[in-house]
Amino acid sequence: MKKINYENYYWENELVRLRSFEEEDWEGHYYNRFDTPARRLLNYEVELPPTMEEAKKMIEHFIHFKPGTGRLMFTIENREGENVGGINLNSIDEKNGTFSIGMQIDRDHRGKGYGTAAMSILLDYAFFERRLNKYYGSVIEGNVGSSRMLVKLGCREEGRRSQMVYTDGEYHDEILFGITKEEYQKLDK
Repeated sequence: MKKINYENYYWENELVRLRSFEEEDWEGHYYNRFDTPARRLLNYEVELPPTMEEAKKMIEHFIHFKPGTGRLMFTIENREGENVGGINLNSIDEKNGTFSIGMQIDRDHRGKGYGTAAMSILLDYAFFERRLNKYYGSVIEGNVGSSRMLVKLGCREEGRRSQMVYTDGEYHDEILFGITKEEYQKLDK
C-alpha cells in the first residue's frame, strides 16, 4: 500500500490524528477498563469487571462509523501512529444544534496534551462542518484534569448539580460546562 500523506488531512493536528475504530482496538478498550479511577471519572460509577468479549463487542458495534449507533467513535493516535485513547461525538440534537463529546486518554499517555488536541478537532468538526451550535458536557467534582482541559478549550462552567452522583461511598456534584459556536469562534487559537 502506498504511504499515506497526511499533510492536508482534516482529522490531524500538531499532536494527534483521529481515525475510525479498527478491530484490533478492542485491546485498548479492554486495557482502559482496568483503570478504575479514570473510568469512575468518565462514567460516574465503578464498572463490573471487564471481559475481552465485551471489549470486542463494543468495538464491533461502533466500527466504521455505523449509522444508528448515536455516536461517532474515533481512536486517537499520536503522530507516531500509537493508539493513545478514544473520543466520540454523541448526544447530537440536529434540531437544537447541541452535542456532547466523550473521551478517555490511556493512563500511559495522559498529561501530554492529546485530549485537548483531539477535542479541538471534534469541536471544529461539530461547529464548522456539522453546523451544530452548542457543546455541553459535565464532569464529576474532583475531575480536575478534564475541568482544566474544558476551560483551556474556552468552555465555561455553566452550573453545578449538587450531590448528583453517588460513587465511592459519597455524593458528588456534577459540574456543567458549555461553549457556543460564537464563543468558540472568538477564541484566539
